[in-house]
Amino acid sequence: MLPQMRKLTPRGRLIGFAAFGSCLVLVFLRPLAALVVLATGSELNSHILLIPFISGYLICLQRSHLPQLYDSAPRWTLSFLLLGLLSAASTWSLNPTKGTLSQNDYLALMTFSFLCLLAAGGFFFLGRELMAGAAFPIVFLIFMIPMPLAMADYLEMASQRASTEAASLFFGISGTPVLREGPVFQLPGIVIRVAQECSGIRSSWILFVTSILASHLFLKSPWRRALLVAFVIPLGILRNGFRIVVIGLLCVHVGPEMIHSVIHRRGGPFFFALSLIPLFFVLWWLRRTDVADPRMCVGPAESPLADVKPVEEPR
Repeated sequence: MLPQMRKLTPRGRLIGFAAFGSCLVLVFLRPLAALVVLATGSELNSHILLIPFISGYLICLQRSHLPQLYDSAPRWTLSFLLLGLLSAASTWSLNPTKGTLSQNDYLALMTFSFLCLLAAGGFFFLGRELMAGAAFPIVFLIFMIPMPLAMADYLEMASQRASTEAASLFFGISGTPVLREGPVFQLPGIVIRVAQECSGIRSSWILFVTSILASHLFLKSPWRRALLVAFVIPLGILRNGFRIVVIGLLCVHVGPEMIHSVIHRRGGPFFFALSLIPLFFVLWWLRRTDVADPRMCVGPAESPLADVKPVEEPR
């Protein structure tokens, strides 16, 4: 099989991979359709529908820079093939209809299996060099996987505690008289409680995905990329704490009915947009210093004219 594969032209390999991907989509059509339904009805997983298009766009951007060497990678193909089949087999044995697995976690495992098998086809038809060249768009597809319920629950509780501490700090800065007992704040005229549903994990997760994409597109240095992504963690906590304080102050100065206002029920996108301002400012600063880094600039000694010597005129 492999000797015959080596005789295929690059165009033939691309057609083969496209055919393999189409067949794979047909095999996983039911879980993929259920994934679309889940994404359209879940705020936490609403970004899933955009991920394949973003990855495709990124591949188109770097298409001219991708390696032109197409050669099958049997070891990588076999590794991802076994991983995908093992994941699919274990998922089918834990079908949610049996009550042993939630629909969300079932789709997470099936999506992981689909991506592993797709990667196996990529290594088989396109080769290791091309897959390595398109590593980021391919790995970015992992955000198609719905967040497991246990992971979402843990992150919500952690974000709830951190947001409560941030809100306590902001209340102290504002000078508002407040009595706090755990996640409960007793303000003049109203008592508010920071519930787990108010953790802001949905917008924080989208902010995390956005920072990874922005760091890849606009930064070169690995540590600067890591710094931008890490900045999202305190940014998300401070944003959610600030939102809690704004709602609390509105209840104090406008009226307790503000707890049921639009800014509480539907204000998430507004505060998410506000958090993009410091994120883009840090991105601008990191990009500016990234360009100004002497190690990434061509100095006088590295100039292409440095080794050119003047030509002596004949006497």
